[in-house]
Amino acid sequence: MITTDILIIGAGPTGLFAVFEAGLLKLKCHIIDALPQQGGQLAELYPKKPIFDIPGYPSVMAGELVDNLMEQIKQFQPGFTLNERAETIDKLEDGTFIVTTNKGTKHHAKVVAIAGGLGSFEPRKPLIENIAFYEDKGVEYFVKDPELFRDKKIVIAGGGDSALDWSIFLADVASEVTLVHRRNEFRGALDSVEKVQELKKLGKINLITPAEVTGIIGEQHVEGLAITKHDETKIIATDYFIPLFGLTPKLGPIANWGLEIEKNAIKVNNALDYQTNIDGIYAIGDVNTYPGKLKLILCGFHEATLMCQSVYNRINPGKKYVLKYTTVSGVDGFDGTRKEAEKQVVKAIE
Repeated sequence: MITTDILIIGAGPTGLFAVFEAGLLKLKCHIIDALPQQGGQLAELYPKKPIFDIPGYPSVMAGELVDNLMEQIKQFQPGFTLNERAETIDKLEDGTFIVTTNKGTKHHAKVVAIAGGLGSFEPRKPLIENIAFYEDKGVEYFVKDPELFRDKKIVIAGGGDSALDWSIFLADVASEVTLVHRRNEFRGALDSVEKVQELKKLGKINLITPAEVTGIIGEQHVEGLAITKHDETKIIATDYFIPLFGLTPKLGPIANWGLEIEKNAIKVNNALDYQTNIDGIYAIGDVNTYPGKLKLILCGFHEATLMCQSVYNRINPGKKYVLKYTTVSGVDGFDGTRKEAEKQVVKAIE
């Protein structure tokens, strides 16, 4: 049986950063994730996609962010149970938990932190009769490696941020990019919409609105698409069709743990520490919900930090913790030099 202080369910960015914050408090972490690698959606769905709202990074690739987080927590030596799904949870008389995976691996933890992002997910697929035949034969629901589309003709369908962002990014990769949306208005960020319009003027993106992809043509691989606009259908040649209509999230077995669920998310007390209705179980990141919730990586980092402070007080009742800035304390504990540096800072403040 694996024993730890904090059992984190979900190895996405929020779960990984929680390891760092826990490590600063000398708390040991172990992470369970159903995916075969760390990083959650960032690694599985769009490792080459740029992220623009991480403090200190004007732009960082999703995969690079995961690599940096892994490097940051390496010193705290977290454990990982990968390619296994947290299946059941049992609360013991002493208030600790046993979490068992679908493969029978048991984990004993003082607290459990659910950081499962959107949970398990499936892409929303367009209602095209023969689309299943072309999956992995030119139909791609995620962009994992942009180089797959190098010098190829591609058609992207969708009107949200993913469709806009990938159209912009792949305009410099593919030989031809066509963006199809059923409305003239887009749901994505205004800045992205303006960039798409500018690339259209420059001839780097073909924009077809309001229209829908209604058919796929090709014997063994996508060779063309039927696009319908104003009741008129035309065929355009393409190598790849990328429908980006979002994901359908599912909590999976966690939904049966007795947690309070609202719209497929776990309700938490954000006024204190992001604890759920079950004492000792926390939920952080995109998996939780509370008034004013924003599903941003930045918010997940904040929630992970406050959660770890709460766990420290829970595990060490009556022991006062004094917040120390890492500029003074460092991250690997106090040696004589750091202790002396802290004394000097305290004297300066006094």
